[in-house]
Amino acid sequence: MVGVSLTLVALSVQVYGLTGSSLAVGTVNAVAGTTLVAGTLLGGVLADRLERRALLLIARGAAAGVFAALALNAAADRPSLLAVYICAAALGVVDGVGETALVTVTPELVRADQLAAAGALTAITTQLATMLGPSAAGLIVAGPGVVVCYAATCAATVAQVVLMLWLPRLPAAVGQEAGRPLRALGEAWRFARRHRVIAGLLLVELCGGLLALPYAVFPAMGERVLAGDARTVGLLYSAPAVGAFLGALFSGWAGRIRRPGWALIAAGLLWGAAMAGFGASPNLAAALVLLGLAGMAMVTAEILQRALLQGHTPSALLGRVSSFWLVLATAGPAAGGALAGGLAQALGPAIAVVVGGLVCTTAVAVIAAALPGLRRAELTP
Repeated sequence: MVGVSLTLVALSVQVYGLTGSSLAVGTVNAVAGTTLVAGTLLGGVLADRLERRALLLIARGAAAGVFAALALNAAADRPSLLAVYICAAALGVVDGVGETALVTVTPELVRADQLAAAGALTAITTQLATMLGPSAAGLIVAGPGVVVCYAATCAATVAQVVLMLWLPRLPAAVGQEAGRPLRALGEAWRFARRHRVIAGLLLVELCGGLLALPYAVFPAMGERVLAGDARTVGLLYSAPAVGAFLGALFSGWAGRIRRPGWALIAAGLLWGAAMAGFGASPNLAAALVLLGLAGMAMVTAEILQRALLQGHTPSALLGRVSSFWLVLATAGPAAGGALAGGLAQALGPAIAVVVGGLVCTTAVAVIAAALPGLRRAELTP
């Protein structure tokens, strides 16, 4: 995870150095993001057809190959911009496949009552990558250079593959037919739509990502509403990540609660309410506390969603259903940023954030009322 975070920063810096164009930087990130969604869905289909340990090894090995290609291209006398775009697209695909495979591998390696704890460990590593990856990439690129950044990421990924060789072989899911990928995804979608727990957790994720992650409005909030400067904006961006890391670090209780469905609903309600409070914050201190609280609620929801999804989805469908959840976690915040930006343009940044948070809270309450199966859900059916 840190490797991908390092590489995305290095890609942006390299493309800007080659072109001097922010549009080109945005394009390479859009390419990586689009292929990540495609790779996630592809990974879901493959994870339900192939031996999952092998798929995970292939995905991480392919990622190491992409990092090596980026390093070789960057070391050339005249680096190819086209090669950078191709590598960014390939990285999105293999990262998506690998992330989906990882979700499906976990239930095969830990007991059902340990899924929440495993999800907490995953959340901790993700938040560490989010907090440390960009800074580490900046230091490496500014020091030894972008070639070293790519090479170090490649070496770390190879080491990861070697460690994964010690994992036991995992059987492919039983009962999966080798039909068309779209038909296979449709089968999983029908299951997810009809299963009250799975449908509920997907809807909670959609509400939070779409309505309560207004990162696009943070610059306006920091400078116009809170009368700060670039440092203020930086603090606003950091606060949710710090809160999420602390929430993951102290989430051991998640595996012991009797009603994780209720806990997920409470986390979704708190997520939206804290973000609405941030929009109404009178000063920076209150804003940072509320953003940290939103980050804690967000990561708690993520841990519980992961555990419930892994515990309630049949093995034969787990890859594809997991891919839907991962796509929502990726695409929801991206669409939410555009939505928050549009609302801020029309209503002002503070009102846009408050409205988004309140709508999120209301939507989660409606989901809880409409899906009693989610309220009564346990970690295993």
